[in-house]
Amino acid sequence: MSIFDHIQTLKDQGLIQIKEASDLNTLNDIRVNLTGKKGELTKVLRSMKDLSNEERPKVGQVVNEVRDLFATEIDNKKEQLQQAELEAQMQEEAIDVTLPGKESYLGSHHLINIVRQDIEEFCVSLGYQVITGPEVESDHYNFEMMNIPKNHPARDMQDTFYVDAAHEHLMRSQTSPVQARTLEKHDFSKSPLKMISPGKVYRRDDDDATHSHQFNQLEGLVIDENITMAHLKGTLQAIAQHVFGEDREIRLRPSYFPFTEPSVEVDVTCFACGGKGCSTCKSTGWIEVLGAGMVHPNVLENAGVDSQKYGGFAFGLGLDRFAILKYGVSDIRDFYLNDVRFLEQFRQEAK
Repeated sequence: MSIFDHIQTLKDQGLIQIKEASDLNTLNDIRVNLTGKKGELTKVLRSMKDLSNEERPKVGQVVNEVRDLFATEIDNKKEQLQQAELEAQMQEEAIDVTLPGKESYLGSHHLINIVRQDIEEFCVSLGYQVITGPEVESDHYNFEMMNIPKNHPARDMQDTFYVDAAHEHLMRSQTSPVQARTLEKHDFSKSPLKMISPGKVYRRDDDDATHSHQFNQLEGLVIDENITMAHLKGTLQAIAQHVFGEDREIRLRPSYFPFTEPSVEVDVTCFACGGKGCSTCKSTGWIEVLGAGMVHPNVLENAGVDSQKYGGFAFGLGLDRFAILKYGVSDIRDFYLNDVRFLEQFRQEAK
């Protein structure tokens, strides 16, 4: 068999192998076997040393033509196989859009935030503005501006976490500092002040079912001319009925807070017995919910507000306590343990 016949045989066999290749790996093996450094065509070129000077150019030309043909056919076959693989993959991974979708897990609002947002929206509808402030506060704003000077006994009830050795900065024990800061800046010649200040507060309590070293508070403040206790009671009645139901009533009991005078504790008729008396309300018919009072003149004067011209009322409520009372939560620690089973019970309460 002449060398030209051998090349023709390699050509015919190579084209058949390329045509019948079933996958990319097989095609690559064929390419290496035909045109690689140790392939059949390379062997032909190496055998040209035994040819005459007249045959060598002709054999070289034929080999190059066959090599180019193989390269073209291999590229075409590779494209076909890649397209076939892509179509097979698409068929395998096809999505049936007629099948029902899988419901994604949606988180729920935290119960504290549900109660907070509800009260915020209600107060805003009454004309209040929502103002927040820093949780790391100065002793000046947290205590002294609120008529609680150093060594005042009321500080014992609000023992908190100081963040410096000089006891000048602390984790706020109430959101009242936000009110003090706002009083200093507000221009009463333009408008009265109606604000609420929600947020986290900190006190050195031992954690148990009803106490926590960190809890959530919302305080309200109204300052204007001719504000009376009647305005305070009407506001608290409206909030209580909004949160706990239209059939709720409130009562005010004399109390003491350094930053209000007179001061009151606010009770609401028992949710369990409707005021008749039961174990929930200890047979009194009432449940304590918050503290309030008329703003002490010293608080106004400390902020540069003329207490002879302006007065007002303030109230403070625990959002955790409101959530416990409204939704029957038995342990305040449930709010902070991040147990999804507990939290998602209240998903439907979120707006």
